[in-house]
Amino acid sequence: MPKNRKNALQTQEKTGFLALADADFGIMMADELDGLDLSFDKIKIPSAGSTVFEVPDEDGEPDSVKEFSAVILYHHPLFCFYKTKYTGGNQPPDCGSFDGVTGVGDPDAAGVKQVRACKKCPLNQYESAEEGKGKACKNRRRIYVLREGEVFPLLLSLPTGSLKEFTNYLKRLLSKGKKSNSVVTRFSLKKATNQGGVVYSQAQFAVDRALSPEERALVEKLSAQVKAFSGNVAFDAVDEERLTVDVVVDEETGEVIEALN
Repeated sequence: MPKNRKNALQTQEKTGFLALADADFGIMMADELDGLDLSFDKIKIPSAGSTVFEVPDEDGEPDSVKEFSAVILYHHPLFCFYKTKYTGGNQPPDCGSFDGVTGVGDPDAAGVKQVRACKKCPLNQYESAEEGKGKACKNRRRIYVLREGEVFPLLLSLPTGSLKEFTNYLKRLLSKGKKSNSVVTRFSLKKATNQGGVVYSQAQFAVDRALSPEERALVEKLSAQVKAFSGNVAFDAVDEERLTVDVVVDEETGEVIEALN
């Protein structure tokens, strides 16, 4: 086979997410971040109804984009309760949960951290917030995504107002026998308004394309590695933003929107 044709075929084979075959996320994390705080570059959803994401570019600087496509490697609930109002910076919550099932809070007099069942916790009930009908404990969802041509995931913290859209998207995938890490998802935003008249940015999700069998095998491996690391990713400023845009009532039906658990 001519050399130039062989090189062309090799380049073709590495398109899509096949470049993952040359990288091992677990080894990379162990070698490069040993002893360091684990963090991921963030994709930010703006407030006030803007329809552009802030996505980090190659230099880590924010780049405004109307939409982007990526594989959802892993996602999980993120619950956090703060006794005081957010004033900026990074601080751990007074009670937090990485699974939406068990919350770990302030230590007692003996220095033992308190453990709460999120489902029954009064702070995780609607109308427990100081203002409005929302919850004192803010429910978000962390989504680890991988864009084509990259080997290191990005982190999207999905706020309450986008949880129902995400739930419906997952249902559509499951109804066709697909998992969220078996397709490339196209992410976009639309302007929405809750019943209190507050304008916010709501995430939208659609299938861009299905992964090939070879891509799925590589993505499955990376998904498992990211899941194993996810519990070590600390709360940060994006998770702490306690804005008054939480949607607790469906604008069309009037029903209470439940958090995705």
